[in-house]
Amino acid sequence: MDRESLIVWGLLGLAPLAGLAASVSGTAAHKAGGADPAGWRLVEPATYENLSVFPVVSAQAGETGGFVTLDEALASGDAVVSERGGDVLRRTRDGRPTTVPYQGGASVNQLVLVNRGKRPLVILAGELLSGGKQDRIVAKDRIVAPGAEPLPLDVFCVEHGRWSAGAQFASAKVMVHPSVREKAAVDQKQSEVWAAVRSGTTAEANPSAPPARLSMDSLAGVIGHEARSESYKGIYQSSRVGSAVEPFAEEVQRRFARATTCLKGEHVVGVVVAYGGEVAWSDVFASPALFEHYWPKLLRSYVVEALARPQSKEHASADAAREFLQPLNGRENVESEPGVYRWRQVTQGHYAEIELEALHPVNLTIHRLKIHRTS
Repeated sequence: MDRESLIVWGLLGLAPLAGLAASVSGTAAHKAGGADPAGWRLVEPATYENLSVFPVVSAQAGETGGFVTLDEALASGDAVVSERGGDVLRRTRDGRPTTVPYQGGASVNQLVLVNRGKRPLVILAGELLSGGKQDRIVAKDRIVAPGAEPLPLDVFCVEHGRWSAGAQFASAKVMVHPSVREKAAVDQKQSEVWAAVRSGTTAEANPSAPPARLSMDSLAGVIGHEARSESYKGIYQSSRVGSAVEPFAEEVQRRFARATTCLKGEHVVGVVVAYGGEVAWSDVFASPALFEHYWPKLLRSYVVEALARPQSKEHASADAAREFLQPLNGRENVESEPGVYRWRQVTQGHYAEIELEALHPVNLTIHRLKIHRTS
């Protein structure tokens, strides 16, 4: 597809749907957020082997400078994540750091997070936290207000074989691949998260398709033997998997950069991802700055999934990618912390959609995830 045939569509007519209506509380709030969903469009995909990545671009951007990501906050010390049962650091009202005990013993599926910074902290399901007694991934998208009480953070284990000394966590700058992320974000079951880690992909196998470059046996072997204590992060450091991920990701990045080089007055805010002929995933953010922060680890997560899925000469169409971005109209589940954030999940058939909406300092949909579920 050439640049003359950019696929353009407006989502303005879909604004009354709950997902968009929740993110724009009236015209004034919409303008304050700065991101107009009607401005999204797709450009030609970056396609390599069985993976196609369609850039989602917009001429407008939400004001996200007032937020901080988990990677940034952990690196600066503005966020501290610890095992339950130990002391946690927080700040007094006058800004002085202080140590307070957190009640309750250590738990596999719950950590303690403190936002000691001055900005709301954005956390996405599937982000890997390395350290503590075991490596974990975040279970659900949310925003943590600055100065909030120590937060019980729901997580899933992605490391077997270790339960040892270690209290605080660091960001691994890793996002688990879509099959695992789906099990965390939608199914919310520890057993299914670990099964997805070991199997590589939970997508249905096609007996007539060429085998995947990364078989289930290969990934299970890496997780079980090469990776220290069966750690998810170890797959990127292994000779069998890591050596395949990096050149694949670099080639996709080169093609992605070519597809987006000539944008004028527009920026990439997200992607739609297809494996072979199947559109399977999308991550769209409120601003190009947020997308650029998450893009390196998202790209590698998509590549791991591509390596675990069957090889294919088919490629998804632009029409299918465009259709994938349309909001669902199904069973809805909403959770909210007044004045901080609203989390909304819609499921319809084999599809799930999750939106994370900030309520302060601006009313803005920070992240929108859509999944073609594998189960």
